[in-house]
Amino acid sequence: MNRYKKIFFGLLATAALLNLYSCKEDFLEEDLITSKSTQSFETKEGLDALVTGMYQTLKFHFNYEWAFTMTNYGTDEMAVANDASRGQYNDYTSVFNSESADGVRELWNNMYGGIASANTVIANVPKYYGSANANYNTRLGEGYFIRAFNYFKLVRQYGGVPLKLTPSNVPETEFTRSSEEDCYKLIISDFEEAYKLLPTSAGQTGRITKWAAAFFLAKAHLFRASELYSGWNTSYRESDLQKTVDYSKEVIAAHPLCTDFVQLWDYTKPDSPNETVSEIVLAAQFSNNTSTQGRYGNQVHLYYPAVYQNMAGMIRDIAGGREFSRMRTTNYGLDVFDRVNDSRFWKSFITSYRCNRPANAPTWGAYAPVGKLPADRKFAGGEESILYIVNDAGDDRYDAENIKYRAPHMFVRYFTGQTQSLLDEHGNYSHYNTKSRFVALSKFRDGSRTTIASQFGQRDGILARSAEAYLMVAEALGRQGKYAEALPYINDLRRRAGYADGEDRGKHVDGGQSYKNNPAITMAGDGGAGTGFAAYSPTNTYWESNNLTATSTSTKDAMLIASVDDIFNSTREFYGVLGASTNAEKFLCFVLNERSRELIGELMRWEDLARTKTLEKRWKTFNDGSVFGGSTFNPSKHYYRPIPQSFLDTVEKNGKPLTAEEKQAMQNPGW
Repeated sequence: MNRYKKIFFGLLATAALLNLYSCKEDFLEEDLITSKSTQSFETKEGLDALVTGMYQTLKFHFNYEWAFTMTNYGTDEMAVANDASRGQYNDYTSVFNSESADGVRELWNNMYGGIASANTVIANVPKYYGSANANYNTRLGEGYFIRAFNYFKLVRQYGGVPLKLTPSNVPETEFTRSSEEDCYKLIISDFEEAYKLLPTSAGQTGRITKWAAAFFLAKAHLFRASELYSGWNTSYRESDLQKTVDYSKEVIAAHPLCTDFVQLWDYTKPDSPNETVSEIVLAAQFSNNTSTQGRYGNQVHLYYPAVYQNMAGMIRDIAGGREFSRMRTTNYGLDVFDRVNDSRFWKSFITSYRCNRPANAPTWGAYAPVGKLPADRKFAGGEESILYIVNDAGDDRYDAENIKYRAPHMFVRYFTGQTQSLLDEHGNYSHYNTKSRFVALSKFRDGSRTTIASQFGQRDGILARSAEAYLMVAEALGRQGKYAEALPYINDLRRRAGYADGEDRGKHVDGGQSYKNNPAITMAGDGGAGTGFAAYSPTNTYWESNNLTATSTSTKDAMLIASVDDIFNSTREFYGVLGASTNAEKFLCFVLNERSRELIGELMRWEDLARTKTLEKRWKTFNDGSVFGGSTFNPSKHYYRPIPQSFLDTVEKNGKPLTAEEKQAMQNPGW
């Protein structure tokens, strides 16, 4: 029996425990669980340890490159950047298949590993934990939640999958795929059990609560009511939409929104206050305790940054981030925002960097202004060194020549005379050449890492926040034709997104600032490169990008939508290019755009576009991979991921390996 069979299928009850770590120092003081026998799961202590290890399945979604390849590539929001090896996810080329795609196999294996642990918990807690114990319901509820959570992830990516609901004590190799309908029945049933059993508040930071179960019940019902399943979901749809509304409202009541969007990203050190704000419903727990980091830590901070280290006057440091630069924001990802009134844009993206290598700063040369010599440095340490100007077509202030007279490195979205385009190159962002200069997402930046080269991020990974519950209510009500009832939920988010009266619109905050509290950095003011300065900038380019003079008047009223007619008659929501003509089509289009404005980059976009069957149209309209990547997008194929070939090669039927025809029958269409 090879190792793959034992670990993936969870055929041995111990398999899912190998290399599982506890979630946080204050969660359970236990470093590493190894060499556990199934007999240990017949005791309270063993089951407590198994449940703690089971939380690793939540951390998995932030551990490595599958975090973004399976969720953000190939969408309207993000396109491929410096990532030639994984562009197949973004471009839907023939290279993308069941054997070559990194992440397809890993997600499948790890979700089933967590399911194996959950099956043991569900089976053994009633037998061995003791119903009189205060944690009895919680432990059983955690088992049901994790099983539902993992199956929900699997069905969102692969469609119907094998349902394994009991522990295995001997190797098993014969499996059949269940239908999507049966998978959703199991997922919803398990989440309902978790909802009944789990407490309303966590006994320890990071534990799953009743409201996390309510959140994912709402989401599962919304997914089942969506267009991807229109071939079989008719009888469920109305009930699903109502349950989405009901469960989401419970989450909203239990988890009030942060008053300011930036509070979600105001990370100052490991386990800092922003990680326990009221809006967070569930988060994967990471910390600076190296014994609990697991194999990878939180690595999402690596994937969004634009490259800055190779520009004169700059060097990579902890504060600026290690720029793997895998994902590049699309034009849609910028234009979907009202960048004057909506603070979410400026609180989600990086547009300014400061010089952290002054000895290497560029000189003026032939572009020296009055009072400067050609040999003078353009900027000093700690001064602005890179600016991204997020302007619109029609702005005649910049061209390729006059930006050379500016001190910072200037990256301008539109030069004078250029017309608006969603796919073609414009300005000097170098979209199709180096793909390394772009307005980078800031939500996951982590200046608390111990070394410049470290991939081990220490921030928690948000899996559910109540802002999404508002959007789920709005979408479900809209699908019921109750547009006016949906509007207050949309406006609650948009009001929060507006600038407050007196707020400094030129201020920038993200997790890069945590370098200031980083004990690994010993030089005052230094970002970690030993030069005395940091790449992190506490400012943005709001004023120059928008070509506005300073004002501190609130924009909250400007963000509100007065009536649903304002949604249906909007000229800002891309209805024309997306072919949205009916009110129902326009409202769904608007909600998907609002999801971008609120949730951009938060590792869920591909699944939202797949469930609504808008993936093909939005990808072709907004993602340049559709033009330059040699794509062969197939709508009968690419709304699902391929079943891993390694799984198909392992499964048997009547004690014999599957034939080529049987493997193809088990595979998703087109793969």
